[in-house]
Amino acid sequence: MKHPRASRPPFSLRKKLALAGAAALLVLAGLAGACFWYLSDYYPADGVALEVLAGEDGIEVEQDWVLLSPSVPADTALIFYPGAKVEAEAYLPLLDQIRRLGVECILVKMPFRMAIFDEDAAGAVMEAFPEIRHWYLGGHSMGGAMASRFAADHPDQVEGLILLGAYLYGDYPPENTLTVYGSLNQSVEDKIDYTENVVEIQGGNHAQFGNYGPQKGDAPATISAQEQQAQTVQAIEEFLARQPGEQALPEASAGR
Repeated sequence: MKHPRASRPPFSLRKKLALAGAAALLVLAGLAGACFWYLSDYYPADGVALEVLAGEDGIEVEQDWVLLSPSVPADTALIFYPGAKVEAEAYLPLLDQIRRLGVECILVKMPFRMAIFDEDAAGAVMEAFPEIRHWYLGGHSMGGAMASRFAADHPDQVEGLILLGAYLYGDYPPENTLTVYGSLNQSVEDKIDYTENVVEIQGGNHAQFGNYGPQKGDAPATISAQEQQAQTVQAIEEFLARQPGEQALPEASAGR
């Protein structure tokens, strides 16, 4: 006795299902390609930044970060998150000046150059440097936003927050936060709804906290990147000096 064969969808239905599956695969492949293209298109560090990397003592390149050490060992450190789609090394000229204040600087290399993919990177850095007693967290643009979120989630671990071309994102005290932005960066200025420790750099723009050239959609600055960064370092020095019991600047008068 023959068993009845299992019913099969009509050929037209099977064909439609196959075509739908193929179309779905094509869409996924297209999305993956677009995502890869977007993440692969980034702002590389310019020659000034690469010169700092090649010519300075006290700079160590690790797999996940770049360490910039002051000439005298310090117990205060700044962890820095780069801006979105910016090569981390673009911030070396700025951080090289900050370490000369007597502050250990750890520049984090983010997955796909996007801090949004590893906002908790500061936790691993802190574990790797148990000798540091005073931790500050900073970042530029999206890096500042993700640094702000980490600080808000770990207020007992972060003594202060330094935001460049960014604003507070999360519940972290403004009195423990330094916000620095360029006067030509209107989109950031519009988002700052607090007044304490806010520094506006006249003629500065969004991109010149790093050394990676012009950024799409950013207004041209009327001052140089060197001048914008010098004013930023001065603001950071003054902010650190105001912190209660802060011992961050043993070289501030002689190491610059």
